[in-house]
Amino acid sequence: MAQVLEFKLPDLGEGLTEAEIVRWLVEVGDVVAIDQPVVEVETAKAMVEVPCPYGGVVTARFGEEGTELPVGAPLLTVAVGAPEGSSGSGEDSGSDPESTGGSGNVLVGYGTGAPAARRRRIRPDRLDRAVTEAPVSGAPLVEAPVVEAPVVKVLVAEASVSEGPVPVVSPLVRRLARQHDIDLRRLAGSGPDGLILRADVDRAIRTAEETATARVAEAPVQAQVPAAAPNGVAVAVDAERIPLRGVRGAVADKLSRSRTEIPDATCWVDADATELMAVRAAMNAATGPSAGPKVSVLALLARICTAALARFPELNSTVDTEARWIVRLSGVHLGFAAQTERGLVVPVVRDAHTRNAESIGAEIARLTELARTGKLSPAQLTGGTFTLNNYGVFGVDGSTPIINHPEAAMLGVGRIMPKPWVHQGELAVRQVVQLSLTFDHRVCDGGTAGGFLRYVADCVEQPAVLLRTL
Repeated sequence: MAQVLEFKLPDLGEGLTEAEIVRWLVEVGDVVAIDQPVVEVETAKAMVEVPCPYGGVVTARFGEEGTELPVGAPLLTVAVGAPEGSSGSGEDSGSDPESTGGSGNVLVGYGTGAPAARRRRIRPDRLDRAVTEAPVSGAPLVEAPVVEAPVVKVLVAEASVSEGPVPVVSPLVRRLARQHDIDLRRLAGSGPDGLILRADVDRAIRTAEETATARVAEAPVQAQVPAAAPNGVAVAVDAERIPLRGVRGAVADKLSRSRTEIPDATCWVDADATELMAVRAAMNAATGPSAGPKVSVLALLARICTAALARFPELNSTVDTEARWIVRLSGVHLGFAAQTERGLVVPVVRDAHTRNAESIGAEIARLTELARTGKLSPAQLTGGTFTLNNYGVFGVDGSTPIINHPEAAMLGVGRIMPKPWVHQGELAVRQVVQLSLTFDHRVCDGGTAGGFLRYVADCVEQPAVLLRTL
Protein backbone atom coordinates (compact mmCIF):
# COMPACT_ATOMS: atom_id res chain seq x y z
CA MET A 1 0.00 0.00 0.00
CA ALA A 2 1.38 3.43 -0.94
CA GLN A 3 2.36 5.80 1.82
CA VAL A 4 1.92 9.57 1.38
CA LEU A 5 4.84 11.52 2.83
CA GLU A 6 5.06 15.26 3.32
CA PHE A 7 8.29 17.02 2.32
CA LYS A 8 8.83 20.29 4.13
CA LEU A 9 11.05 23.24 3.24
CA PRO A 10 14.37 22.26 4.86
CA ASP A 11 16.70 24.40 6.93
CA LEU A 12 18.77 26.25 4.33
CA GLY A 13 21.43 27.31 6.84
CA GLU A 14 23.07 30.69 7.54
CA GLY A 15 20.15 31.77 9.74
CA LEU A 16 17.67 31.79 6.84
CA THR A 17 14.08 31.32 7.99
CA GLU A 18 12.09 31.61 4.76
CA ALA A 19 12.33 31.28 1.00
CA GLU A 20 10.29 32.29 -2.04
CA ILE A 21 9.18 29.75 -4.61
CA VAL A 22 10.69 30.81 -7.94
CA ARG A 23 9.88 27.84 -10.16
CA TRP A 24 8.38 24.40 -9.68
CA LEU A 25 10.43 21.69 -11.38
CA VAL A 26 7.73 18.99 -11.06
CA GLU A 27 3.97 18.77 -11.58
CA VAL A 28 1.36 16.86 -9.62
CA GLY A 29 1.40 13.30 -10.97
CA ASP A 30 5.10 13.35 -11.92
CA VAL A 31 7.31 10.50 -10.78
CA VAL A 32 10.36 11.77 -8.86
CA ALA A 33 13.53 9.97 -7.86
CA ILE A 34 15.27 10.24 -4.52
CA ASP A 35 17.27 13.52 -4.28
CA GLN A 36 15.75 14.87 -7.50
CA PRO A 37 15.38 18.68 -7.45
CA VAL A 38 11.69 19.50 -7.24
CA VAL A 39 11.56 23.26 -6.73
CA GLU A 40 13.76 26.30 -7.17
CA VAL A 41 13.57 28.77 -4.29
CA GLU A 42 15.16 32.13 -3.66
CA THR A 43 16.45 33.04 -0.22
CA ALA A 44 17.87 36.33 0.91
CA LYS A 45 21.29 35.07 -0.12
CA ALA A 46 21.03 32.75 -3.12
CA MET A 47 18.89 30.79 -5.57
CA VAL A 48 18.63 27.15 -4.48
CA GLU A 49 17.31 23.97 -6.12
CA VAL A 50 15.73 21.89 -3.37
CA PRO A 51 16.03 18.08 -3.76
CA CYS A 52 13.33 15.79 -2.40
CA PRO A 53 14.55 12.94 -0.15
CA TYR A 54 11.66 10.68 -1.25
CA GLY A 55 11.07 8.78 -4.44
CA GLY A 56 7.53 8.29 -5.73
CA VAL A 57 4.58 10.14 -7.28
CA VAL A 58 3.93 13.80 -6.49
CA THR A 59 0.39 14.04 -5.10
CA ALA A 60 0.23 17.70 -4.09
CA ARG A 61 2.18 20.96 -4.19
CA PHE A 62 1.86 23.71 -1.61
CA GLY A 63 2.30 27.27 -2.82
CA GLU A 64 2.34 28.94 -6.20
CA GLU A 65 5.37 30.55 -7.81
CA GLY A 66 6.09 33.80 -5.97
CA THR A 67 4.79 32.46 -2.66
CA GLU A 68 7.06 32.95 0.37
CA LEU A 69 7.21 29.98 2.75
CA PRO A 70 8.82 29.65 6.18
CA VAL A 71 11.30 26.88 6.95
CA GLY A 72 9.30 23.81 8.00
CA ALA A 73 6.28 24.61 5.84
CA PRO A 74 5.06 21.79 3.55
CA LEU A 75 6.43 21.92 -0.01
CA LEU A 76 4.81 18.85 -1.52
CA THR A 77 3.57 15.35 -0.76
CA VAL A 78 4.87 12.18 -2.39
CA ALA A 79 3.22 8.77 -2.55
CA VAL A 80 5.89 6.11 -2.03
CA GLY A 81 5.75 2.35 -1.75
CA ALA A 82 5.47 1.29 1.87
CA PRO A 83 8.67 -0.30 3.20
CA GLU A 84 8.64 -3.99 4.05
CA GLY A 85 6.88 -4.68 7.34
CA SER A 86 5.18 -1.27 7.34
CA SER A 87 1.46 -0.83 7.84
CA GLY A 88 1.41 1.71 5.02
CA SER A 89 -0.18 4.36 7.23
CA GLY A 90 0.61 7.88 6.17
CA GLU A 91 -0.60 9.61 9.34
CA ASP A 92 2.86 10.75 10.40
CA SER A 93 3.82 12.78 7.36
CA GLY A 94 6.95 13.97 9.13
CA SER A 95 8.53 10.50 9.11
CA ASP A 96 12.29 10.36 8.85
CA PRO A 97 13.59 9.71 5.33
CA GLU A 98 15.54 6.70 6.54
CA SER A 99 12.35 4.97 7.59
CA THR A 100 10.56 5.58 4.30
CA GLY A 101 13.12 4.85 1.67
CA GLY A 102 14.35 8.44 1.40
CA SER A 103 17.96 9.51 1.23
CA GLY A 104 18.06 11.50 4.46
CA ASN A 105 20.39 13.97 2.76
CA VAL A 106 20.39 17.68 3.50
CA LEU A 107 21.30 20.34 0.98
CA VAL A 108 25.06 20.22 0.67
CA GLY A 109 26.39 23.67 1.53
CA TYR A 110 22.98 24.85 2.71
CA GLY A 111 21.88 22.58 5.53
CA THR A 112 23.11 22.09 9.05
CA GLY A 113 25.80 19.72 10.16
CA ALA A 114 23.55 17.85 12.59
CA PRO A 115 20.31 16.07 11.71
CA ALA A 116 17.26 18.24 12.17
CA ALA A 117 15.00 17.51 15.10
CA ARG A 118 12.07 15.32 14.11
CA ARG A 119 8.80 17.20 13.82
CA ARG A 120 5.94 15.20 15.32
CA ARG A 121 2.32 15.90 14.45
CA ILE A 122 0.30 16.91 17.49
CA ARG A 123 -2.83 14.84 17.85
CA PRO A 124 -5.79 17.18 18.29
CA ASP A 125 -7.27 14.95 21.02
CA ARG A 126 -4.16 15.58 23.12
CA LEU A 127 -4.43 19.34 23.02
CA ASP A 128 -5.21 21.14 26.21
CA ARG A 129 -8.84 20.54 27.07
CA ALA A 130 -9.14 24.23 27.82
CA VAL A 131 -9.57 24.81 24.09
CA THR A 132 -13.28 25.00 23.36
CA GLU A 133 -14.38 22.54 20.69
CA ALA A 134 -16.62 24.19 18.11
CA PRO A 135 -19.12 22.18 16.03
CA VAL A 136 -18.40 21.68 12.35
CA SER A 137 -21.10 23.41 10.38
CA GLY A 138 -19.55 24.54 7.15
CA ALA A 139 -18.30 28.14 7.22
CA PRO A 140 -17.89 29.49 10.77
CA LEU A 141 -20.08 32.42 11.80
CA VAL A 142 -17.96 35.54 11.96
CA GLU A 143 -18.54 39.05 13.16
CA ALA A 144 -16.24 41.70 11.67
CA PRO A 145 -15.75 44.96 13.55
CA VAL A 146 -15.93 48.33 11.80
CA VAL A 147 -12.71 48.70 9.86
CA GLU A 148 -10.69 51.67 8.72
CA ALA A 149 -7.93 49.72 6.95
CA PRO A 150 -7.72 46.65 4.70
CA VAL A 151 -6.34 44.56 7.58
CA VAL A 152 -9.06 43.43 9.95
CA LYS A 153 -9.43 41.17 12.94
CA VAL A 154 -12.00 38.40 12.64
CA LEU A 155 -14.02 37.31 15.66
CA VAL A 156 -15.85 33.99 15.77
CA ALA A 157 -19.29 34.13 17.30
CA GLU A 158 -19.81 32.21 20.53
CA ALA A 159 -16.19 30.98 20.53
CA SER A 160 -14.59 31.31 23.92
CA VAL A 161 -10.98 32.48 24.16
CA SER A 162 -8.65 30.07 25.91
CA GLU A 163 -5.13 30.50 27.18
CA GLY A 164 -4.26 26.94 26.19
CA PRO A 165 -2.50 25.80 23.01
CA VAL A 166 -4.08 26.73 19.68
CA PRO A 167 -5.27 23.68 17.69
CA VAL A 168 -3.03 24.37 14.68
CA VAL A 169 -0.39 22.04 13.27
CA SER A 170 0.79 23.76 10.09
CA PRO A 171 3.30 26.64 10.48
CA LEU A 172 1.98 28.00 7.18
CA VAL A 173 -1.48 28.42 8.70
CA ARG A 174 -0.01 30.27 11.67
CA ARG A 175 1.99 32.56 9.40
CA LEU A 176 -1.01 33.26 7.14
CA ALA A 177 -3.12 34.20 10.16
CA ARG A 178 -0.36 36.41 11.55
CA GLN A 179 0.01 38.26 8.22
CA HIS A 180 -3.71 39.08 8.19
CA ASP A 181 -3.91 39.86 11.92
CA ILE A 182 -6.32 37.02 12.67
CA ASP A 183 -6.51 35.68 16.24
CA LEU A 184 -6.43 31.88 15.87
CA ARG A 185 -7.80 31.46 19.39
CA ARG A 186 -11.07 32.96 18.18
CA LEU A 187 -11.41 30.65 15.17
CA ALA A 188 -13.40 27.43 15.21
CA GLY A 189 -11.57 24.77 13.20
CA SER A 190 -13.35 22.56 10.69
CA GLY A 191 -10.79 19.77 10.95
CA PRO A 192 -10.93 16.68 13.16
CA ASP A 193 -11.60 17.60 16.79
CA GLY A 194 -11.58 21.31 16.01
CA LEU A 195 -8.21 21.39 14.19
CA ILE A 196 -7.80 24.74 12.40
CA LEU A 197 -7.00 24.23 8.72
CA ARG A 198 -5.78 26.64 6.08
CA ALA A 199 -9.26 26.63 4.56
CA ASP A 200 -10.61 28.04 7.84
CA VAL A 201 -8.13 30.92 7.79
CA ASP A 202 -8.72 31.59 4.07
CA ARG A 203 -12.47 31.64 4.69
CA ALA A 204 -12.07 34.10 7.56
CA ILE A 205 -9.87 36.36 5.43
CA ARG A 206 -12.39 36.36 2.57
CA THR A 207 -15.25 37.12 4.94
CA ALA A 208 -13.35 40.00 6.51
CA GLU A 209 -12.41 41.43 3.12
CA GLU A 210 -15.99 41.21 1.87
CA THR A 211 -17.22 42.98 5.00
CA ALA A 212 -14.60 45.69 4.64
CA THR A 213 -15.46 46.15 0.95
CA ALA A 214 -19.16 46.47 1.75
CA ARG A 215 -18.51 49.10 4.40
CA VAL A 216 -16.25 51.07 2.08
CA ALA A 217 -18.92 50.94 -0.65
CA GLU A 218 -21.49 52.37 1.77
CA ALA A 219 -19.22 55.25 2.71
CA PRO A 220 -19.40 58.50 0.67
CA VAL A 221 -17.01 58.56 -2.27
CA GLN A 222 -14.15 60.94 -1.68
CA ALA A 223 -11.75 62.39 -4.21
CA GLN A 224 -8.47 60.52 -4.47
CA VAL A 225 -5.81 62.44 -2.61
CA PRO A 226 -2.20 61.53 -2.01
CA ALA A 227 -1.83 59.31 1.06
CA ALA A 228 0.70 60.23 3.70
CA ALA A 229 3.58 57.80 4.01
CA PRO A 230 4.99 56.89 7.47
CA ASN A 231 7.78 59.43 6.96
CA GLY A 232 5.31 62.20 6.25
CA VAL A 233 5.95 62.35 2.50
CA ALA A 234 2.80 62.44 0.37
CA VAL A 235 2.46 59.31 -1.77
CA ALA A 236 0.06 59.08 -4.72
CA VAL A 237 -2.52 56.34 -4.44
CA ASP A 238 -1.36 54.88 -7.76
CA ALA A 239 2.32 54.76 -6.68
CA GLU A 240 4.07 51.46 -7.32
CA ARG A 241 4.98 49.54 -4.17
CA ILE A 242 7.79 47.01 -4.46
CA PRO A 243 8.23 44.55 -1.58
CA LEU A 244 11.64 44.58 0.10
CA ARG A 245 12.41 40.88 0.14
CA GLY A 246 14.88 38.39 -1.26
CA VAL A 247 18.28 39.80 -2.15
CA ARG A 248 17.00 43.41 -2.18
CA GLY A 249 15.57 43.00 1.30
CA ALA A 250 18.75 41.38 2.65
CA VAL A 251 20.88 44.18 1.20
CA ALA A 252 18.57 46.81 2.70
CA ASP A 253 18.73 45.21 6.14
CA LYS A 254 22.50 44.87 6.07
CA LEU A 255 23.18 48.41 4.86
CA SER A 256 20.75 49.86 7.40
CA ARG A 257 22.42 47.92 10.18
CA SER A 258 25.85 49.08 9.02
CA ARG A 259 24.79 52.73 9.04
CA THR A 260 23.13 52.32 12.44
CA GLU A 261 25.91 50.47 14.27
CA ILE A 262 29.19 51.49 12.63
CA PRO A 263 30.71 54.97 13.12
CA ASP A 264 32.37 55.04 9.71
CA ALA A 265 34.70 57.54 8.11
CA THR A 266 36.10 57.78 4.59
CA CYS A 267 39.44 58.93 3.21
CA TRP A 268 40.52 58.93 -0.42
CA VAL A 269 43.48 59.56 -2.69
CA ASP A 270 44.20 59.78 -6.41
CA ALA A 271 46.87 57.42 -7.69
CA ASP A 272 48.80 57.10 -10.95
CA ALA A 273 47.99 53.59 -12.18
CA THR A 274 50.05 53.82 -15.36
CA GLU A 275 52.77 51.46 -14.11
CA LEU A 276 50.23 48.98 -12.76
CA MET A 277 48.48 48.83 -16.14
CA ALA A 278 51.85 48.35 -17.87
CA VAL A 279 52.78 45.50 -15.53
CA ARG A 280 49.42 43.82 -16.15
CA ALA A 281 49.87 44.14 -19.92
CA ALA A 282 53.33 42.56 -19.64
CA MET A 283 51.97 39.67 -17.55
CA ASN A 284 49.21 38.92 -20.01
CA ALA A 285 51.53 39.22 -23.03
CA ALA A 286 54.05 36.72 -21.66
CA THR A 287 54.65 33.61 -23.76
CA GLY A 288 56.49 30.35 -23.29
CA PRO A 289 57.13 28.96 -19.79
CA SER A 290 56.14 32.26 -18.11
CA ALA A 291 52.75 32.39 -19.83
CA GLY A 292 49.62 31.85 -17.78
CA PRO A 293 45.97 32.82 -17.41
CA LYS A 294 45.08 36.45 -17.96
CA VAL A 295 45.27 38.56 -14.80
CA SER A 296 42.57 41.17 -14.23
CA VAL A 297 43.01 44.58 -12.66
CA LEU A 298 40.65 43.50 -9.88
CA ALA A 299 42.88 40.50 -9.10
CA LEU A 300 45.95 42.77 -8.82
CA LEU A 301 44.07 45.18 -6.55
CA ALA A 302 42.89 42.26 -4.42
CA ARG A 303 46.48 41.05 -4.04
CA ILE A 304 47.51 44.59 -3.05
CA CYS A 305 44.75 44.59 -0.42
CA THR A 306 45.97 41.36 1.18
CA ALA A 307 49.50 42.78 1.35
CA ALA A 308 48.18 46.00 2.92
CA LEU A 309 46.10 44.08 5.47
CA ALA A 310 49.21 42.17 6.52
CA ARG A 311 50.78 45.54 7.39
CA PHE A 312 47.63 47.02 8.92
CA PRO A 313 45.76 44.09 10.54
CA GLU A 314 43.52 46.49 12.46
CA LEU A 315 41.36 46.76 9.35
CA ASN A 316 40.88 42.99 9.14
CA SER A 317 38.74 43.04 12.26
CA THR A 318 35.21 42.98 13.55
CA VAL A 319 33.62 44.49 16.65
CA ASP A 320 31.80 42.37 19.21
CA THR A 321 29.40 44.99 20.55
CA GLU A 322 27.99 42.79 23.33
CA ALA A 323 31.38 41.80 24.77
CA ARG A 324 32.92 45.18 23.80
CA TRP A 325 35.86 43.54 22.05
CA ILE A 326 37.70 44.30 18.86
CA VAL A 327 38.32 40.90 17.29
CA ARG A 328 41.32 40.83 14.94
CA LEU A 329 40.98 38.03 12.42
CA SER A 330 43.94 35.88 11.45
CA GLY A 331 42.84 35.09 7.89
CA VAL A 332 41.69 37.35 5.07
CA HIS A 333 38.46 36.28 3.38
CA LEU A 334 38.13 38.91 0.68
CA GLY A 335 34.69 39.88 -0.54
CA PHE A 336 34.15 41.69 -3.82
CA ALA A 337 30.99 43.50 -4.86
CA ALA A 338 29.26 42.06 -7.93
CA GLN A 339 26.16 43.50 -9.59
CA THR A 340 23.77 40.86 -10.94
CA GLU A 341 20.24 40.78 -12.34
CA ARG A 342 19.04 39.79 -8.87
CA GLY A 343 20.82 42.72 -7.23
CA LEU A 344 24.10 43.38 -5.46
CA VAL A 345 25.91 40.36 -4.04
CA VAL A 346 29.32 40.03 -2.37
CA PRO A 347 30.99 36.67 -3.10
CA VAL A 348 33.92 35.82 -0.82
CA VAL A 349 37.38 34.60 -1.86
CA ARG A 350 38.42 32.31 1.00
CA ASP A 351 41.94 32.53 2.42
CA ALA A 352 42.90 35.31 0.03
CA HIS A 353 46.02 35.99 2.11
CA THR A 354 47.45 32.63 0.99
CA ARG A 355 46.82 33.22 -2.73
CA ASN A 356 48.78 35.00 -5.44
CA ALA A 357 47.23 37.32 -8.03
CA GLU A 358 46.68 34.47 -10.51
CA SER A 359 44.88 32.31 -7.95
CA ILE A 360 42.76 35.21 -6.71
CA GLY A 361 41.84 36.10 -10.29
CA ALA A 362 40.76 32.55 -11.07
CA GLU A 363 38.56 32.41 -7.96
CA ILE A 364 37.02 35.81 -8.71
CA ALA A 365 36.17 34.65 -12.24
CA ARG A 366 34.60 31.42 -10.92
CA LEU A 367 32.51 33.18 -8.29
CA THR A 368 31.46 35.90 -10.74
CA GLU A 369 30.09 33.29 -13.14
CA LEU A 370 28.17 31.63 -10.31
CA ALA A 371 26.77 35.03 -9.31
CA ARG A 372 25.72 35.75 -12.90
CA THR A 373 23.78 32.49 -13.11
CA GLY A 374 22.33 32.82 -9.59
CA LYS A 375 24.01 29.66 -8.33
CA LEU A 376 26.06 31.03 -5.45
CA SER A 377 25.48 29.18 -2.21
CA PRO A 378 24.93 31.05 1.08
CA ALA A 379 28.34 29.80 2.24
CA GLN A 380 29.97 31.59 -0.70
CA LEU A 381 28.27 34.87 0.23
CA THR A 382 29.14 35.02 3.91
CA GLY A 383 32.18 35.07 6.17
CA GLY A 384 34.05 37.95 4.52
CA THR A 385 36.52 40.00 6.57
CA PHE A 386 37.26 42.83 4.09
CA THR A 387 35.53 43.95 0.90
CA LEU A 388 36.86 45.35 -2.39
CA ASN A 389 34.33 47.41 -4.34
CA ASN A 390 35.19 48.22 -7.96
CA TYR A 391 32.53 50.80 -8.77
CA GLY A 392 34.68 52.07 -11.64
CA VAL A 393 32.92 49.56 -13.89
CA PHE A 394 29.89 51.89 -13.72
CA GLY A 395 31.94 54.74 -15.18
CA VAL A 396 32.24 56.78 -11.96
CA ASP A 397 35.35 58.20 -10.35
CA GLY A 398 34.60 58.14 -6.63
CA SER A 399 32.22 57.00 -3.94
CA THR A 400 31.89 56.63 -0.18
CA PRO A 401 31.11 52.92 0.25
CA ILE A 402 28.96 51.58 3.07
CA ILE A 403 30.85 48.98 5.10
CA ASN A 404 29.68 45.40 4.65
CA HIS A 405 28.59 44.67 8.23
CA PRO A 406 30.16 43.16 10.38
CA GLU A 407 33.44 43.93 8.62
CA ALA A 408 35.56 46.95 9.57
CA ALA A 409 36.57 48.41 6.20
CA MET A 410 35.96 48.52 2.46
CA LEU A 411 38.22 49.75 -0.33
CA GLY A 412 36.50 51.48 -3.23
CA VAL A 413 38.09 51.78 -6.67
CA GLY A 414 36.95 54.27 -9.31
CA ARG A 415 37.47 54.12 -13.06
CA ILE A 416 41.00 54.29 -14.46
CA MET A 417 41.16 57.01 -17.09
CA PRO A 418 43.67 59.34 -18.76
CA LYS A 419 44.17 62.60 -16.85
CA PRO A 420 46.77 65.36 -16.71
CA TRP A 421 49.34 64.42 -14.06
CA VAL A 422 52.70 65.77 -12.94
CA HIS A 423 55.15 62.93 -13.60
CA GLN A 424 58.86 63.34 -12.87
CA GLY A 425 58.47 67.10 -12.74
CA GLU A 426 56.62 67.41 -16.02
CA LEU A 427 52.98 67.55 -16.99
CA ALA A 428 51.92 64.35 -18.70
CA VAL A 429 48.81 62.32 -19.49
CA ARG A 430 48.69 59.37 -17.10
CA GLN A 431 46.21 56.62 -16.15
CA VAL A 432 44.71 57.93 -12.90
CA VAL A 433 42.40 56.18 -10.43
CA GLN A 434 40.69 57.40 -7.27
CA LEU A 435 40.87 55.07 -4.26
CA SER A 436 38.61 55.49 -1.22
CA LEU A 437 38.69 53.67 2.10
CA THR A 438 35.68 53.60 4.40
CA PHE A 439 36.59 52.24 7.82
CA ASP A 440 35.08 51.61 11.25
CA HIS A 441 36.52 54.30 13.51
CA ARG A 442 36.17 51.99 16.51
CA VAL A 443 38.92 49.64 15.29
CA CYS A 444 41.52 52.26 14.41
CA ASP A 445 42.29 55.95 14.12
CA GLY A 446 42.76 58.00 10.98
CA GLY A 447 46.52 57.42 11.00
CA THR A 448 46.12 53.68 10.52
CA ALA A 449 43.47 54.10 7.82
CA GLY A 450 45.60 56.69 6.05
CA GLY A 451 48.64 54.43 6.23
CA PHE A 452 46.69 51.55 4.70
CA LEU A 453 45.37 53.68 1.86
CA ARG A 454 48.75 55.25 1.19
CA TYR A 455 50.37 51.80 0.98
CA VAL A 456 47.70 50.66 -1.50
CA ALA A 457 48.30 53.79 -3.59
CA ASP A 458 52.08 53.23 -3.50
CA CYS A 459 51.62 49.67 -4.78
CA VAL A 460 49.37 50.96 -7.57
CA GLU A 461 51.89 53.59 -8.58
CA GLN A 462 54.96 51.38 -8.06
CA PRO A 463 54.03 47.70 -8.37
CA ALA A 464 57.61 46.76 -7.53
CA VAL A 465 56.76 47.59 -3.90
CA LEU A 466 54.80 44.33 -3.83
CA LEU A 467 58.03 42.39 -4.42
CA ARG A 468 58.85 42.93 -0.76
CA THR A 469 55.93 40.70 0.25
CA LEU A 470 56.41 37.90 -2.33
